[in-house]
Amino acid sequence: MRNIGILAHVDAGKTTLTERILFLTGATYKRGEVHDGTTVTDFDPQERSRGITIFAAAVSCDWNGHRLNLIDTPGHVDFTDEVERSLRVLDGAVVVLDGVAGVEPQSEAVWRQADRYGVPRIVFVNKLDRPGASLPAAVHSLRDRLGVTPLVAQVPVEGGVVDLVARQSIVWADGVPVVEPVDGFTAERRRLEEAVAELHPAALEELGAMSDETLRQAMRELTLAREAVVVLCGSAYRNIGVEPLLDAVVSYLPEPGGSAAAPLAALVFKVQTGRQGRLTFVRVYNGTLTAGDTVWDAAAGRSERVGRILRVQADRHTDVGRATAGDIVALAGVKAARPGTTLSTRDNPSLLVAPVTAAPLVSVAIEGRTRADAHRLPGALAALVEENPSLSVRTDAESGQTLLSGMGELQVEVAVARLRTAGLDVTVGRPQVAYRETVVRGVAGLVYRHVKQDGGAGQFAHVVLDVAPGDGFTFGSAVSGGHVPAEYVRAVEAGCREALTHGPLGGHPVVGLRVTLTDGATHSKDSSEMAFRAAGRLGLRAALASCEMALLEPVADVTVHAPAETLGGVLGDLAARRGQVTGSTMDSVTALVPLASLFGYATDLRSRTRGRGTFSTSPAGYRPAA
Repeated sequence: MRNIGILAHVDAGKTTLTERILFLTGATYKRGEVHDGTTVTDFDPQERSRGITIFAAAVSCDWNGHRLNLIDTPGHVDFTDEVERSLRVLDGAVVVLDGVAGVEPQSEAVWRQADRYGVPRIVFVNKLDRPGASLPAAVHSLRDRLGVTPLVAQVPVEGGVVDLVARQSIVWADGVPVVEPVDGFTAERRRLEEAVAELHPAALEELGAMSDETLRQAMRELTLAREAVVVLCGSAYRNIGVEPLLDAVVSYLPEPGGSAAAPLAALVFKVQTGRQGRLTFVRVYNGTLTAGDTVWDAAAGRSERVGRILRVQADRHTDVGRATAGDIVALAGVKAARPGTTLSTRDNPSLLVAPVTAAPLVSVAIEGRTRADAHRLPGALAALVEENPSLSVRTDAESGQTLLSGMGELQVEVAVARLRTAGLDVTVGRPQVAYRETVVRGVAGLVYRHVKQDGGAGQFAHVVLDVAPGDGFTFGSAVSGGHVPAEYVRAVEAGCREALTHGPLGGHPVVGLRVTLTDGATHSKDSSEMAFRAAGRLGLRAALASCEMALLEPVADVTVHAPAETLGGVLGDLAARRGQVTGSTMDSVTALVPLASLFGYATDLRSRTRGRGTFSTSPAGYRPAA
């Protein structure tokens, strides 16, 4: 079995590649096309109308006696959380590069995500049939931008590729591969052997007379150790290079571990509501799961009953009855488990590490147009957030408006469109970005006394706080002499964390500070953890009101590709949007731009470049707002 993801920058061709894989493995009878809206994995109406992947889609197929569970992931930065949750449950990945563009901004982002979860990868350089495509340039971008050691296992030839490991040419005639031994390409084979020998002792011993099997085994071991990356090439759209890629997935990427006889441990990574009702997608790490089983959610302290177990084919499913260690399946009947939930047994409860959820950056005010719509809206929003934890819903304390927040303008736009597709008539305000507040200059020795008497047991807590700039949020105690017991120190920290949700400048979350409890006092009867928690919360709010604060805004790395004759206008427009140019070439420019200035940029860029300009973005953190 292989559990792999298809990762890429938007428009690199990963969905087309997935469609070719499904066709070649017999999972589908017809090749789906992105431009025709006939793909298996991009089955949501939003995906088909926009021509991009929005939701991670799982599919299963068989290749040469191996079960392949594939997840086709989004390439747009707004949906990076879908990639994050997918990578958490995958054992390997195929990273698809555009043969013309090479490593692009989102290629770097998904590479870092895969690094975070220790996922071994191979690279498929796609679209080599396009004018300007270059395998050497793409390989150079791997070294230069990702800092990896590429092991180039194929080189392109007319209508096919040369496999340098097996020393054979593979040319596709009417979609059918014709394999023949090949003479020549000794220099390319030699470079591959030398690259492997530099990193692998056993291969080094055979340098000069290295067998195909030694080379292949060394490449597998280097891939699994993430010391190097095997590079293959082709054109998925032209059906070139897909079969060798499938062979490489089996040869170089890892099989899942785990034991079917061990106690059950399965991680929920996706929830989807559709024609089958609520489906809960899980990766089984250990044990065996059977339809009808009762499983235990240790974090929530509740049990769930598994009604059916389904083998997934995007929006189509097949009952399988049971799943064992290594399987990725969908469960019907599980009602409350959310992404990140661990399902185990009550007798052997376990908790697996949940995937990281990114903080939302863009918000819109949303309300139902009619009373009936307003009544249905909270439930519909809750269902969206359940499916995609990177969305969030909250009520603004001052205006009372319902705010829907997401990773970017496109993600929020898609969420609103899904509400309307479900029959809700909603009005939406202008997008707003998620600001933060930070401490520029702190205060020392702020005294706060929390004293409350209302006839019953009183509350008393006395704290002295120092606040200074820092990284993230850190809390420490310098109290001596036992003036504040340890359990009350923990309560003060908890109260301080509560105070970070609303800063003094505009009620935005506060980041970048260090708080130190330097002194305090207790009362023999009226002191409690609750009192010191309140003192921490209210004391830090008072301290922040005395600090010099700064407003931070989210910024994005923006890469614009446009004809050279239009770049002057592009640069001027970026400057007007408060962008800071970080690099440029004859037909591209990179800049750091406030996210708030990018609303509507796609339309403006098309206008300035006569429809020929494109751009991509990736989050770049926060900086002081101008």
